Amino acid sequence: MADAHAKPQHDYHLVNPSPWPLIGSIAFFVMATGLVMSMKGLTMGGIKLGPYLLGAGLIGILYVMASWWIDVVREAQEEGHHTRVVQLHHRYGMMLFIASEVMFFVAWFWAFFDAALFPGEAIQYARTEMTGGHWPPKGIESLDPWHLPLLNTLILLTSGTTLTWAHHALLHNDREGLKQGLILTVVLGLLFTTVQAYEYLHAHFAFSGNIYGATFFMATGFHGFHVIVGTIFLIVCLLRALRGDFTPTHHLGLEFGAWYWHFVDVVWLFLFACIYVWGAGPIAGH
Repeated sequence: MADAHAKPQHDYHLVNPSPWPLIGSIAFFVMATGLVMSMKGLTMGGIKLGPYLLGAGLIGILYVMASWWIDVVREAQEEGHHTRVVQLHHRYGMMLFIASEVMFFVAWFWAFFDAALFPGEAIQYARTEMTGGHWPPKGIESLDPWHLPLLNTLILLTSGTTLTWAHHALLHNDREGLKQGLILTVVLGLLFTTVQAYEYLHAHFAFSGNIYGATFFMATGFHGFHVIVGTIFLIVCLLRALRGDFTPTHHLGLEFGAWYWHFVDVVWLFLFACIYVWGAGPIAGH
């Protein structure tokens, strides 16, 4: 009788009080403050605290991510709270999250197309020394989309294929295929980030001083940030797969990782077509 009263008689999970939302918010605030201070070169008492705040905030965010993930995995794997009803609601939440991410990138695309389709006004408002009237602005040597950007496109599309292989392997209870597919996906994600970092280091335009660089780096840079987050997500899935957590009927974490990664794939296709190819100007025809 005592056990019957202790266990909930419903399929819903009432989440226990958690400190991670509050701590995560504080860490994000510290990181954002450090980022702004670093970019603006601000000092306090003659000391540049920006990089230290940025590092402390980033460490805090990583700690919150790890701790929160551990709590959620324990709820699902050990405590069995993720019933079919709870999983359904988690799926709704993930759909809404991805929808919010879509609108996030719509804002960056909107900024890029507004500047590209009305370059005279955009360049005038940006107060640059380059003359307006065409896109890219004069003095900007855009990146050739058929070199590193095309390579990164192939890398990301291939990673989507390997992740789909891993998912289908799990559905058929092929744990070796699951592990191999996740390992390949993580490696390809890291390779994508490496190639993009190399591309940024060799770009012939900067983030500041021109509207082209600002819109280009904001759109592609935030996508690169999402690739890093997705890679961390899949690394967690890989560690769980190595531990034997997922089953063919209970693998919500892997499913959400796949949703997120395929969303990143689709966004990159739009970035490649619109910003790298269409937005590159005459060089795109070479």
